[in-house]
Amino acid sequence: MAASSKPKQDKQNTKKPQDNRYEVRLSGSGGQGLILAGVILAEAIGVGDGKNVVQTQSYGPEARGGASRADLVISDGEIYYPKSMKLDLLLALTQEACDTYYPDMKERGLLVVDSNMVTQIPTKNYYGFPFSRLAREEIGHVMVANVIAMGAIAELTGIVSMASIKEAVLSRAPKGTEEKNSRALELGAKVARAAKK
Repeated sequence: MAASSKPKQDKQNTKKPQDNRYEVRLSGSGGQGLILAGVILAEAIGVGDGKNVVQTQSYGPEARGGASRADLVISDGEIYYPKSMKLDLLLALTQEACDTYYPDMKERGLLVVDSNMVTQIPTKNYYGFPFSRLAREEIGHVMVANVIAMGAIAELTGIVSMASIKEAVLSRAPKGTEEKNSRALELGAKVARAAKK
């Protein structure tokens, strides 16, 4: 008598659906620290929060002033395709970045802009914060605008915990700037909390 064997499970049915895939693009111009922000965000999500994350980046022909973007694909399950297909979240720090990348968003995707730099906004579903002005006036250094933006994104979306993003920011902050970066992150979370109300 032949031994009975269990029917083999169809592997496709055991895979997690890809609906927990979340795609982020941080965009603006070179020199705004968006590539670094992408690296920090990926580190916080992957190492700090233990999710799967793939980070890619693209520069314009000029290092400063040219277009710059960092993409992240985040998932609890396996990431089968590492490039962005349709964005859940777009951060645009310049008008050019908003105009260029807005068509890549999902219908219900979330747009976050620097409200001083992006004045023509193609959707009502957006949050606008004066990131560069807040960096200059509240923290005293325009270079932390990217950190303020990360604080706002963490608060608005919950894609990364504040504890993990803070740890990742502080581990990459140049010596002597830890306090400014910490304040910048908290300021971003604070303005986002106020905007959600």
